[in-house]
Amino acid sequence: MTDRFVADDLGTAVPLPAPPRRVVSLVPSLTEALAVTVPDRLVGATDWCTHPAGLDVTRVRGTKNPDRAAIEALQPDLVVANQEENRRLDVERLRAAGVPVWVTVIESVDQALASMRRLFTEVLAVGTPGWLDRATTEWARPAELPGTRVAVPVWRDPWMVIGARTFTGDVLARLGLVNVFAGSADRYPHVELEQLRAAGPELVLLPDEPYLFTADDGPEAFPGVRSVLVSGRQLTWYGPSLATARAELLAAVGGRPVA
Repeated sequence: MTDRFVADDLGTAVPLPAPPRRVVSLVPSLTEALAVTVPDRLVGATDWCTHPAGLDVTRVRGTKNPDRAAIEALQPDLVVANQEENRRLDVERLRAAGVPVWVTVIESVDQALASMRRLFTEVLAVGTPGWLDRATTEWARPAELPGTRVAVPVWRDPWMVIGARTFTGDVLARLGLVNVFAGSADRYPHVELEQLRAAGPELVLLPDEPYLFTADDGPEAFPGVRSVLVSGRQLTWYGPSLATARAELLAAVGGRPVA
């Protein structure tokens, strides 16, 4: 029985008698952050965890359908998850089986930076990673693309776009871009193509995930509007990629070049 608990991002008290040594990640961003910072502690990850390249850990299926038996078999002393990416049911069942689960809540750049800092300093007790310090400095810079109206589709047939209260939406705002769907009641609203066009974006960013937009699949839907293919990882991941994402996005849309 432990007498040490640490509250996760949802305020849930997670039993942590000592810094975890065996960690399973159910979120690609968290997986990359752990693999880069504490590679010896990461023992399991989802099939969708693609970074860093060549990651050699046990796979535990997907973010929405994790193999709980496989996770338990790894005997982790911590599973890291995310409120948006993972199901409450899976978190609750893992906890009922005696597996501590740390849930992150990340809907903005500041939340990402703070959540990652807590994970590494308070939970894993390894101090602040260098990439996190670099990311903090980078995202403290002033906006460089003020006022450009932008839309960011993340799926087509049906079309879905970035709406309100999302990490990606905050990334756009921190660059100075104005998301034409920021006032939506939904975080990822479904829209008709004509509605998307009528919103009046001056720029359409087409990421390669979750839908793989390409030069032949996406730009043709927006005649007369500048479309730019970008890395979905730059827009949606909040691990080590945060250290370079701002400069890479600015370079992609015509801001300052990557150093």
